[in-house]
Amino acid sequence: MAAREQRSVGDVVAGLLALLALLALAVGVPAALLRFTGSPLPEEVPDGSVFTEPLDTETILYVVTLGVWLAWLQLVVCLLVELHAGVRGIGVPARVPLAGATQAVVHKLVVAVLLLFTATTAIMPAFTQPQAQPQQYRVTQMAAHEELRAPQAQSGPQGQRPAASPQERDGTTAKIYTVQPPHGRHHESLWEIAEKCLGDGRRYKEIFELNKSHVQPDGSRLQKASLIRPGWVMEMPSDARNTEIIPKSQLREYFRDGHPAPPAAQPKPAPQKEEKKADPPVEQQGPAEQQGPAAQTPRPAQPEAPGQVHAEQRPQQSPAPTPVLEVQPQEQPFPWPEALAGTSLLAAGLLTGLGMRRRAQVMRRRPGEMIARPEGASALAEQALRIGADPEGVRALDLGLRLLSQGLAAQRRTPPTVYGAHLGTRTLDLWIAPADENPPSPWEPHDGGQVWRLHTAALDALKERDFADVLAPYPGLISLGVNESGRVLADLEAAHGLIAVDGPPEQRKAALAAMAVELATNSWSDHMRLTLVGFGGELQQIAPGRIRCVPSLAEALPELEARTAEVRQALYAAGADSVLTGRCRGVSGEAWMPHYLVVADQPSKADAARLVALARTGQRLSAGYLVAGRVEDATWQWRIDEKGELDAGVLGFQVTAQRISEPEYHAVAGLFRTAGRTEGVPLPAVPAEPPAGVERHSAGIRMLGRATVEAPGTVDETRRDLCAEVLVYLAAHPGGVHPTVLSGAVWPRGVTAGVRDSTIAMAADWLGRDSRGRPNLYSDERGRLRLGSEVRVDLQHFRFLLWRSAAEPASEAAYLSHALELVRGPLLEGRPKGRYSWLAADELEYETVARVVDAAHRLGELRTAEGDVRGAVQAARAGLRLAPDDEVLWRDLLRATQATGDHTAVRAAVDELRGRADLDLLQPETEALIEELAPRAHARGA
Repeated sequence: MAAREQRSVGDVVAGLLALLALLALAVGVPAALLRFTGSPLPEEVPDGSVFTEPLDTETILYVVTLGVWLAWLQLVVCLLVELHAGVRGIGVPARVPLAGATQAVVHKLVVAVLLLFTATTAIMPAFTQPQAQPQQYRVTQMAAHEELRAPQAQSGPQGQRPAASPQERDGTTAKIYTVQPPHGRHHESLWEIAEKCLGDGRRYKEIFELNKSHVQPDGSRLQKASLIRPGWVMEMPSDARNTEIIPKSQLREYFRDGHPAPPAAQPKPAPQKEEKKADPPVEQQGPAEQQGPAAQTPRPAQPEAPGQVHAEQRPQQSPAPTPVLEVQPQEQPFPWPEALAGTSLLAAGLLTGLGMRRRAQVMRRRPGEMIARPEGASALAEQALRIGADPEGVRALDLGLRLLSQGLAAQRRTPPTVYGAHLGTRTLDLWIAPADENPPSPWEPHDGGQVWRLHTAALDALKERDFADVLAPYPGLISLGVNESGRVLADLEAAHGLIAVDGPPEQRKAALAAMAVELATNSWSDHMRLTLVGFGGELQQIAPGRIRCVPSLAEALPELEARTAEVRQALYAAGADSVLTGRCRGVSGEAWMPHYLVVADQPSKADAARLVALARTGQRLSAGYLVAGRVEDATWQWRIDEKGELDAGVLGFQVTAQRISEPEYHAVAGLFRTAGRTEGVPLPAVPAEPPAGVERHSAGIRMLGRATVEAPGTVDETRRDLCAEVLVYLAAHPGGVHPTVLSGAVWPRGVTAGVRDSTIAMAADWLGRDSRGRPNLYSDERGRLRLGSEVRVDLQHFRFLLWRSAAEPASEAAYLSHALELVRGPLLEGRPKGRYSWLAADELEYETVARVVDAAHRLGELRTAEGDVRGAVQAARAGLRLAPDDEVLWRDLLRATQATGDHTAVRAAVDELRGRADLDLLQPETEALIEELAPRAHARGA
């Protein structure tokens, strides 16, 4: 049991008196008025004579009584506003008109009452919350409703300072205090800290002098005594109370990392020593951090002495309040898909396939519309995929394996058997059998030739089209999971037989689903066929060209048996001993295309025996078989436990398995369903009023290209990307954003309020103030964060110019031209890996691309009609800067370039289009136009 927070007698008395005062004002005043003056409502409707007759004593008393009633009504409104703000945790309450002094008094009374009734509720959830399941809960910041005050602890006669401990006397310890987040209208100041900890507010200068040189956890320094921020750590004088004692040697570490105040002191259970653990604040989480907030690793416990951090032991002492991470159910039934955020290769493959679907969707889009965007669980799934995707890893695996096959083919050698692979941050390792110390360059041998290693930097100069004619040598490589150094893969074909995955049904099905989805979407496989049994039809929507779903294994076996016979005949006809030889040399390519089977449920004994007989072979065939459960005579037997740890048996791999639960792959399938919708969504209306920063701007945020913040302030380089994302999100939502909404967007896996608020404060400092001295980032009366009137946002100007172009047809071309001058590149180009995942659930990306393409296409039409073909070329180029894969603009560019009469430029444009790896398959209309304008360039590579 956690110790309950103790209140002083003064707190209790103050709370009771405040409660009595509120009852007297809210109930006693109207009761007294009704008893002694009667109802304020007149018995009959007054006529005009009341304004002409002389005033008597009764009339004057009635007017005075009516004024008292109105004052009481204003007080009740203030009381309701303050109670609503305090109980709901809104933060700064709404202002009641003409009630400044009254509302201030009511605020103090309400705070005292809430302190009396709810002082312990803010900390109790951290100790009483039952064990949460990560897959069903998310982390949010608990809002504090009241001002928590630490009572003045006394250990001796009143007025005397407490005696120092031996460690304090010899100077080996220091005292610190953590600045608390604001509660309601209250913001903690150095004066209050001095009053609470030193007994005299005038001693705040001592605290300022001690801390003005320290770098705080958010990277800033204390420069003004009037400006401190939540989460800052203050070193305190040696006689301070209500503080935390730490070893002086650790003081620098506490300033660098920050330290939440400890829970209330608890009696130590003898003879064991008490351990104190604190969760580190959730900050910027990248794809490598696979554990969600609910499973964060606590700080290791320190030894009792001398390194143990102690809270001061004093009678009736309450610790300073700390931000509490509360684990609570999600508002939606679909929890945060943590597993999807950890599937780096799988996520990249899914996003690549999704991008291809959306390009086809864009081709069907009509002007004035944008393509449909995912919502709900599917949007959340895409957000997780964007966080976890590792396209660089996929590229390294794909190009590295094809480079290996190309090098071996040049030496007329057969690729070795690869039974496993390890993909790290800078290297790709292949475990091969038998050992060979002579790999083709740039591969290097290690461990006596048992491992071939490629440094992925060697692939930087290569391009995908350099290997267009090289077949993927190892299409059966699948991710088993991750260990402490990277991702581990195994080759299905190397088993030469059946692979059985045993363990709890839910875990093994999730692992098999992840393997199936990765096989269906990866780029290191060519023309794969995948038969799934027991997964339903949802997964088939992800890759209908690769996946076939059947209800039973018995239905799948005839096709698999026929395919095996075909491959055996092809091997005999080609005189090849292995499909690896055929793939390496590129002969009879169709015969070596893989066909894999994944079965979600344990098969019957009869089906299992038939499958074992089919899978067992003495030579490598282009087939692989994954089956759930324990199957006798399986070549490889893998096992996954309840925690998701996978043991790959004879392969010797032990990893945290890659898994996708059934709700998660249903959500992913929903993404592909949405991408297959043919109907568009009307674009929202553009604003008709001038945006901020038209006449004067003191700061700017540019989104139509690389995210750029032009501001008068400075920012820590290590936090620049994070602060820029915060400002971009606010710029994309000019109507204002509540801090809670901002937290969910920028930190989808959860964050403490302290980290969030310090980041917002840092972004506000960076954005600076306008010409009138007002902050360019402020909180409005509803508690929403907004950008000031002198912050220029290029996207808002772009939208306004589009409105002007439609409103003034005579100047349409000029306004469109000015709008497209704002476009510098793809939306938020070069965004850091794992950041801006909120774009998946926001219409910003969909709307902006559609508007830019429509504007460029329309301007091209206007310029062509005017006979300005070079202007049409420039219009198409401007649109392609943001939407480089849009074939409507490519066709506009080709036609306009042809109209210039420069055939060399036409050929260069065709080559440029052909050279784009993202446009490997062009639309028939584009291919027909190329054939018409440059027939000799029609064939790829001509």
